[in-house]
Amino acid sequence: MDIKEYEEFCKNSKYGNFMQSADWAKVKKGWIPEYVAVRDENGKINGCTLVLVKKIPILNTAMLYAPRGFVCDTHDSKTVRKIFEQIKLIAEKYHAYTLKTDPLIDETDFISIKNLVDLGFVYHGEKRGYDNTQCKENYVLDIKDKSCDEVFANFKSKWRYNIRLAMRKGVECKFCGEDELDDFMELMKETGRRDGFEIRSEEYFRNFLQAFHGNAKLCITKLDGKVLSGALLVNYANVASYVYGCSSNEYRKYMPNYLMQWTMIKYAIESGCRTYDFCGIPYWYDETHKNYGVYRFKQGFNGKVKTYAGEFDYVFRNGVNHIADLAMKLKKLV
Repeated sequence: MDIKEYEEFCKNSKYGNFMQSADWAKVKKGWIPEYVAVRDENGKINGCTLVLVKKIPILNTAMLYAPRGFVCDTHDSKTVRKIFEQIKLIAEKYHAYTLKTDPLIDETDFISIKNLVDLGFVYHGEKRGYDNTQCKENYVLDIKDKSCDEVFANFKSKWRYNIRLAMRKGVECKFCGEDELDDFMELMKETGRRDGFEIRSEEYFRNFLQAFHGNAKLCITKLDGKVLSGALLVNYANVASYVYGCSSNEYRKYMPNYLMQWTMIKYAIESGCRTYDFCGIPYWYDETHKNYGVYRFKQGFNGKVKTYAGEFDYVFRNGVNHIADLAMKLKKLV
C-alpha cells in the first residue's frame, strides 16, 4: 500500500479523521500500523482504513483496532465489505483474535450500523462514557463558510464577555511548538492532579507534535509571562480537533480558557475548516456527574452535541477472546 496515496485520500475525504491518518500511527508507539485501501472500477481509492495491531506474544495472537474507521461512505455496503475482507487478511497475518472499531457514524445511522452487524460485528451501543475507548459524545461547532464575526456573534453573551475580559486583563494567547512543551506539561500535571486523571508522557506529546508536521499545535495563554492554560489542537481533513487541554488553578478570574478556545476557533475558520471539534463531553446529560462542567463550558460556544454509534467488535478466535482481553487489561495496553 502506497502510504502517500492512502494519506492523500484520507485527509481529503469528508469521512477522514486524524485518528485514521498515517501521522496518528506514528504517535501510537507500541502498535504496528497496517493500511487498507479499496478501489472503484476506475482504480481510484474509494475507501480505506488504518488498522493498529497490538501483539500479545505470550498467546501468539493480537488485537486489531481501527480507530474512528472506516474512511468511506458506510452506507455503501459493498465498499464496507471490501475493506473488511482486507482486514481479515491482516487478522490472519497476526493470528488476531478480535477487531475493534468506533466509526464516526451517528447513533441514528441505522443503515451503517446494519452494514457492520451484517458482517458479523457485535454492536455495543449500550456503552456509555468511560466504557468506550473513544468518547461517544463530542461537542462540535459548524464553521463551514462562516466568518469569524458570524461565529463570535453566535456565542452566548457571557462567553463573548469573558473572551473580551481576558483580552482587557492582558491575557495573551499564541500558538507554539515544542518550545513551550515544558510549560504545557507542568499545567497538564496540575490539571491531572486536580481532576483526578492520568496524563500522557512528555514524549507522547512531543511525538504528537512532530508526527503531524505543523498540523498539530500547542496553544498557550500567558499573563505577564505566567502560563495560565494550554491546549493541543490538530487540523486534519478540514476538522480542527481540540484533543487535550489543561489550565492553572490560579488566575481563573482572567478567563484564559475562553480566549484560548476563541483563538483556536479563529485559526480553524481562517484555515478553511468546516468543523471545530471540542471533542469529548462524557456524561453531558448528567448534571450531577463530575464531568458535567466540561459540557457546561463547551456549550456556551453554541455548537451541538454529536453522539456517535459507539463501538463494534468482531471476534476472529473465540477460544482466546476472553483470555486475551484479560491480558490486555492487566497490561494496560488498550
